[in-house]
Amino acid sequence: MILITGATGAIGRHLLRTLTDAGEPVRAVTRGAPLPGADCVRTVRDGLAGATGLFLHPRVAGEDAPEILAAARAAGVRRVVALTAMNVGDPEEQQPSRYAGDRNKELDLATRDSGMAWTCLRPAAFAGNTARAFGPQVRAGATVRYPFRAFEESLVDERDIAEVAARALRDDTLAGRVLELTGPQSLTHGEQVATIGAVLRRPLTFEEVPAQVAAWRLTVAGLPERFAGALMERYERHLAAPQHPPTGVVDEVLGRPATPFATWVADHADAF
Repeated sequence: MILITGATGAIGRHLLRTLTDAGEPVRAVTRGAPLPGADCVRTVRDGLAGATGLFLHPRVAGEDAPEILAAARAAGVRRVVALTAMNVGDPEEQQPSRYAGDRNKELDLATRDSGMAWTCLRPAAFAGNTARAFGPQVRAGATVRYPFRAFEESLVDERDIAEVAARALRDDTLAGRVLELTGPQSLTHGEQVATIGAVLRRPLTFEEVPAQVAAWRLTVAGLPERFAGALMERYERHLAAPQHPPTGVVDEVLGRPATPFATWVADHADAF
């Protein structure tokens, strides 16, 4: 039995489907509606009995990662796969997701100290972030207004992350490894928008706007002000070179190339 936290999130929902399609018994932590194919529980501790593997999300673990992992080990869990991030070693104030509740650094460290067979997944930015950043503007017209046209990163398909997680949860071949997961190429913000337009067969224009304007729009959309500010600072710090160039780890683990951003866009065209 594999216990999944964050089972309705960007990675967890794909991991749930990957494991159930493979015939693995799955238990999911959720406070919402029952999830097809999964035994559902309301808390991590409710789901530990009989579980052999645990997928742990940083927002679920929070500051309690050491205690959760100790309880998992005591309950007989043998493998833990932690979802953290490639920027886990950056100063805390430079990690935007901390202001949204993620505790990547704490979870990463606690997982490696857990005494279980462990794997830490450190992905680059999710491809799905573009749907939130650009989607509403693409749906509304032909111009995308966003800062730092030249900022460059290798967006990773959430489905690739889930497939790597499933490999790590099903056997020990990836135990004891920190896996930095990226897409197959680095793309600037301008190139990302151009790719979306090419896939949708719609000419899109990228109009660069000041960081303050973009940060204000993010806060109006409901994101914490400190998150928006840290995100803009991240973009500016890495203008000279890609923040996270392709690592090739997805290719190595899955035995196939990482999914290109254009493929992700084609598969999620409704988001635009």
